[in-house]
Amino acid sequence: MTMTHFRGLLFIIVGLLTTVETNVPNLAQAKTKSSHTATERKSAHTAAIDSALRYATALATGDKSTAAHLDFACQYKAVTAHSGKAKSSAAPEPSYEDCWKALTVGHAPFLNRSDIGMDVLWPSTGPLVFYGDALASAQASAFVMDVLGTSPPGTGLDLAVTGNRTIPNGSFRLKPNGTVIGVPATLVKLTVHYRDPLTSPIAYGPGAAHWTSTIKRERRAIKSIATQWVVLSGLRPHGFPRDTAVVHLPVDTKPDIPGMVPERIPFITERTRALPDSIVWWSPTDQPGTLTAAAARAASFPELRDRVALLNRILLIDPLQTDALTVLTKNLYAVLLQDAARNHKLLIKDPALAHTVNEFYWTIAAASDRLDLSLGMEVGGFSVPTSADLLYRLLPALQTLARSRPEQLEHRFRLGMAYRWNNDQVPMIQTFEALVNDIPTDRKGPKSEALLQLAWSRINKV
Repeated sequence: MTMTHFRGLLFIIVGLLTTVETNVPNLAQAKTKSSHTATERKSAHTAAIDSALRYATALATGDKSTAAHLDFACQYKAVTAHSGKAKSSAAPEPSYEDCWKALTVGHAPFLNRSDIGMDVLWPSTGPLVFYGDALASAQASAFVMDVLGTSPPGTGLDLAVTGNRTIPNGSFRLKPNGTVIGVPATLVKLTVHYRDPLTSPIAYGPGAAHWTSTIKRERRAIKSIATQWVVLSGLRPHGFPRDTAVVHLPVDTKPDIPGMVPERIPFITERTRALPDSIVWWSPTDQPGTLTAAAARAASFPELRDRVALLNRILLIDPLQTDALTVLTKNLYAVLLQDAARNHKLLIKDPALAHTVNEFYWTIAAASDRLDLSLGMEVGGFSVPTSADLLYRLLPALQTLARSRPEQLEHRFRLGMAYRWNNDQVPMIQTFEALVNDIPTDRKGPKSEALLQLAWSRINKV
């Protein structure tokens, strides 16, 4: 190797060493910067999750102050109202009552009771949360409203953080034609768990299509539902009292030119809402002891409305709950016979004879024009349910009992009677024919009763 080649190789080695020494500090600085950015991002996510959780909890407990301090629209109005004043003056506190009213005014449609006939649901008095056809469009706060989170009538709810992710920055202006401000945005997913199946909100069951007004759609009790909340961060440098705020509803704005579309404040790619596909319904196996105890409790209520409301709620969760079906059918049948006594106005002292006469009254009514029963059906506006309402609620409950407990003959006898009073001629005959065939010959009392009722059913058909 010549001296020239040796010197050239030496220069190359020295150059490589110099490059390595120069780049090592840069790599270390880049790694430190990346680590610092990741820490800031994690801290921002933690603050966003905490804000979403505190905000939803405040709504559920009726904490107006905390809800106002964490609500973006509420804070935005306070900041923009203060922006035109002298910098030395303190930013005004937002009106908690005004903010709370704006947050909760959208809950009203879900609290309107529309009890018709014997379709009343527990709680029988006060607000009943029912989302109806507006479930998909309901604002997220409707699923954590204070009537669900506090007692009475609600027994509380639990919130669980089940996810979060960064979404594109949110943006807004603090004054018309002002600079557009961009701030980090986080989507926080909270799952709402309702503690009590007897007070949880109600919605139409899956696949319950609205065919006609006379078709009753399935209603079910919600056990849990997932919600998502948009949280903006980095707000304090722009004059906000807190660094994070939840975008529950957009700021109410007016267009610069009448007729034009108003500006969206803030502009975000996601919105705070519930996720209807995430609903979990209460099932018979979740709290069977609660349902059994509630059926016994319902039997002790003095008012028929309260009894039926609680029993209907139980049967939403477990349509085959025998105790609830038994108490419901017993009460409705008894009240229906009381209506017969009021109609025929005969004074009969013997209870057994009075029972038979009252049943016979409806049998005769069904064989004639039956207008006194069918035309009185509750369609809204009556203070008390009519005999038709009692009968139409009694029939499906007796049908379920007859299928699930065929050995209990009393329910099958009552079902045959109810069919006759409703002029369902084929089912009434089939019911009593089945009883005649199923009752052994040695049971002379029930056997003769089944034959007698079968005869009356055939007469009714003629």
